[in-house]
Formats: sequence, structure tokens, C-alpha cells
Amino acid sequence: MVRHGKTPSTGKLLPGQAKGLHLSDTGRQEADEVARRLSNLKNVAAIYASPLERARETAAPTAKLLKHKVIIEKGLLECDFGDWTGKELSKLMKLPEWSTVQRAPSTFRFPKGESFTEMQTRMTTTLDALRTKHQGGVVICFSHADPIKAAVAHAMGTHLDLFQRIVISTCSVSAVSYSAFGPVVLTVNSTGGDLSELRMS
Repeated sequence: MVRHGKTPSTGKLLPGQAKGLHLSDTGRQEADEVARRLSNLKNVAAIYASPLERARETAAPTAKLLKHKVIIEKGLLECDFGDWTGKELSKLMKLPEWSTVQRAPSTFRFPKGESFTEMQTRMTTTLDALRTKHQGGVVICFSHADPIKAAVAHAMGTHLDLFQRIVISTCSVSAVSYSAFGPVVLTVNSTGGDLSELRMS
């Protein structure tokens, strides 16, 4: 799982599922760098991306190097933040609900949007379907911070209320290996180094 690269609003706004947000110059550089890292992976079966522009633009360099087509997958979408979409983070942090978002996210639903629980279920169900479709292969999914954090927490058997303790940086790689014995988390928030050595020990 790869988070998209930086955009002009990263760390400033809560863009959510709003369309029309593209990578910044820094984000494009990050996308090129993570593509070089991912190009060392063997047995890549497919590359998927959230429908949002920032995810598709991040996936493009990797797809080019690995000679794959980017497949759009709605299940990898960012959480639907409802009425909070596009709001400034500095203002949202002042709301009384922000404490619930950070400390008990499993109990929170964004006004006219998705709950964290629904988002996690959507993301993990999507990953289950993709790994089943491409058994034995490596699947690269370009998504967003919260869905990746939720997927990592689920794979680790960590309660959703603790998922905010996980950091997922722009263009970081988080990898999970699936077997008959369940998921094994291989790396989280990897932003450098050789990915070709990722495997169950």
C-alpha cells in the first residue's frame, strides 16, 4: 500500500473525496522516487489506485517502470469526510468532535459522511478481494493515509481506536503478506531503502 504524494493542501486541508486535487512538484518527485523503489519488486501481478487524481498520478510512474496498467479501484478511496471535506485542519482541530476523532474513532461518523468503521471495512474488504484475485502475486495499491492506517491496524489485530497512532507519510510504503495463517505486517511507513527484501522470515 502506497500513500499518494504531496499536494498543495497536504497538512493544511482535509480534501477527502473531493476531485481536482493534483500532486505538487514535490509530490511528483516523491512519486518518481517510490516508483524506483517499487520497480525492484518481483512478481508484481497488478497495480491499483484510488480514483482520485492524486492517487492515480502517484501510481503512474510505477506503472510505467513495471509496464503495468493502473486499474482504478473505488474501494481504495479516501474516507468520505462529508461536511468536513475541504475544511482547514487548523479549524477542525478546535472542534470538540476532534477529540473523538483522535481518541475513539470507531465511534465517530463524519457529518453527512462515512464512519471510520465503514471506511476500514471497505478498505479491508477491497484488499481481501484483490489478494484473492491475485493469489501468489504482489499487488500494489495506491491509496490515502486513513484507509492505509486502518488496513495496517486491522492486519496487526489492533483496535480501530488506536489506529491514529500509526503514521503514514506521503509516498510511504506499507506491506502486508497474507497466508493461510493470517496477515503478517512486513513494513509500515517505509520511506527509503530496498523493498526487494520484503518477505516473511
